Amino acid sequence: MTISATAAFSASLCFAIATLWAAFMDLTTMKIRNEIVLFLLAVYAALAPLAGFNIAEIGFSALIAFGVLVCMFVFFAFGWIGGGDAKLVAVVSLWLGADHAPAFVLYTALFGGLVTLVLIQFRMRPLPLALYRMDWIVKLHKAEVGVPYGVAIAIAALLTFAKTPWMTILS
Repeated sequence: MTISATAAFSASLCFAIATLWAAFMDLTTMKIRNEIVLFLLAVYAALAPLAGFNIAEIGFSALIAFGVLVCMFVFFAFGWIGGGDAKLVAVVSLWLGADHAPAFVLYTALFGGLVTLVLIQFRMRPLPLALYRMDWIVKLHKAEVGVPYGVAIAIAALLTFAKTPWMTILS
């Protein structure tokens, strides 16, 4: 394996673990910790150049991610998404780059709708007694609790990531 393939493999592994961790944390706590977002940012900054991305590609990805961050904070200001969701979507857009960020945002919206529909159905049914011992499920079952969009973001991120140069370097 060359340095670019090794860096791409390491980065891909970090990306997958971090996005899955963000989804798990959002599902169980309704929060996406800044440490996950900062980890993704640091790994990208350290490994993108080693994986073979040039300064122009990295800069353009950063510009796209900044634009996504601005849009997401507008959504946050309206109460449509959480702050952790906004930051996670932006850092994932950085990783995916200009070519794949639009598909990622579309997939996130579609999977977000699906997660919302599943959650509505879940909340319409009585919670089985055995699940009352799991505080996070009881909290998730409450109608006044939001939607853990981190789940949709992670699914969309992983689906889109498979088509990026990060993965084509490995083949």
